[in-house]
Amino acid sequence: MPDTSLSFEGNERHVRGPVALTLLALLGVALFSAFVALGSWQVHRLAWKTALIAHVDERVHAPPVPAPGPAEWPRITEADDAYRHVLLTGTWLPGRQVRVWTATAAGSGYWILAPLRRDDGSIVLVNRGFAPEGWCNFKGDCPAAPSGEVTVTGLLRISEPSGWIPHNDAATDTWYTRDVPVIAKARGLANVAPYFVDADAGADASAWPRGGLTVVQFPNHHLNYLITWYLLALMVLGAAGYVARDEYRLRKRLKSRR
Repeated sequence: MPDTSLSFEGNERHVRGPVALTLLALLGVALFSAFVALGSWQVHRLAWKTALIAHVDERVHAPPVPAPGPAEWPRITEADDAYRHVLLTGTWLPGRQVRVWTATAAGSGYWILAPLRRDDGSIVLVNRGFAPEGWCNFKGDCPAAPSGEVTVTGLLRISEPSGWIPHNDAATDTWYTRDVPVIAKARGLANVAPYFVDADAGADASAWPRGGLTVVQFPNHHLNYLITWYLLALMVLGAAGYVARDEYRLRKRLKSRR
């Protein structure tokens, strides 16, 4: 049946034909299904993110455990190991520190990464903490790490690949991310763990480098997203109801005038 025009109080209205109604129905079903599917996906994402935050919080505040050794390195993943509170003992390797540009609540400056050699010969890059730009001299020579055996506790972090902008440049010793494999290669280090450790705060809060500044924060907007998708699905239902009621009234009036 083709569209039929009716005029009520000077406004022309159209009774939609079966083809137009079928297309509108298909569009409504497609949109409703898509919005419900997206909302349901966000429900699962919300549950996953909530569990992740709870697991990470538990790891951060747990007593430190020995940092994974070489036998465990192949099994380390971000989901299972990131932000584990770990402990390691060893000696700092002199002349191998790296400055990584950063900005923290204490201002702009560097993360000071230094390799720590353990008794088994393996090496772990340790972020000793934040230091302001003036802590190192104009040549970039920073005060050496203390000599002798030390014990460090901190949070296990997964290596940070270099970004496009800004980009790490080993040739000029300019670093913006804590990219463990690339830093190890630039410093001539072998048998290096595939992670680094953010050191905990030291006893002297005024000393540099200053540890304990790791920001553990995960954005969680999934509740907002799922509400948005479900509201859009309800809006589609509302629009379908409006069209159905409007078509019913138009057809009823058309029938009464014949």
